[in-house]
Amino acid sequence: MIKLRIDGLDVQAEEGWTILETCKFYGIDVPTLCYDEGLTPYGGCRLCVVEIGEGPGAKLASSCTYPAMEGLVVRTHSRRVVKARKMVIELMLARCSSSKTIQDLASKYDVHEVRFKLKHEDCILCGLCVRVCEQQMMAGAIGFVNRGKDVKITTPFDIKSDVCRTCGACMYICPACSARCQGPQEESAICGGCLNMTPSCLEYYDDAQCFMSETSCGTCVREGPKKKESSEKKV
Repeated sequence: MIKLRIDGLDVQAEEGWTILETCKFYGIDVPTLCYDEGLTPYGGCRLCVVEIGEGPGAKLASSCTYPAMEGLVVRTHSRRVVKARKMVIELMLARCSSSKTIQDLASKYDVHEVRFKLKHEDCILCGLCVRVCEQQMMAGAIGFVNRGKDVKITTPFDIKSDVCRTCGACMYICPACSARCQGPQEESAICGGCLNMTPSCLEYYDDAQCFMSETSCGTCVREGPKKKESSEKKV
């Protein structure tokens, strides 16, 4: 067994596990988009980023591709990590604001503005469709072509594939195919209908204190100053 430390907790991982798999085993919430348990890790969206190491040498890495190793120190909800995840969501919103999946992520992580030019693309290049077609449907009818800003997903030579069985697996797994609640005539880049707030404890500490995945109550922050004030009055 591999011994490492995640969010201040001493944990163990099986040989071959990634940091994300270890976090999932212990119930630590780490958001993902291009990851699927039935497919090989891709590390394309960077939403599952975590902070590895301590001090000035700490680095950000995608937890779905980083192997769990002996003695690692991992932080999944540090201020730096949360800031990086919000930036990733903002970039994805700028590319494909029509996706309900991305809108839900924006609401969950308190992303309420897009500072980049809206592109209104219908693909975020997560690679889920390519991998499910090849690894689950055993077809390989689609793939990535070109490089850099011109990269896209299509069939060979942009013509109908002879090996495509029109099974629909690519559409089923695609996060960009889930239309946002407001429909095709949305008025803004961000819906915000289910907006949560950033954990208020990050304003006081460098790590979130409770790692709540759905809501952020801020109770520990509100009660902290009260206790401090009461103790000062007694003195």
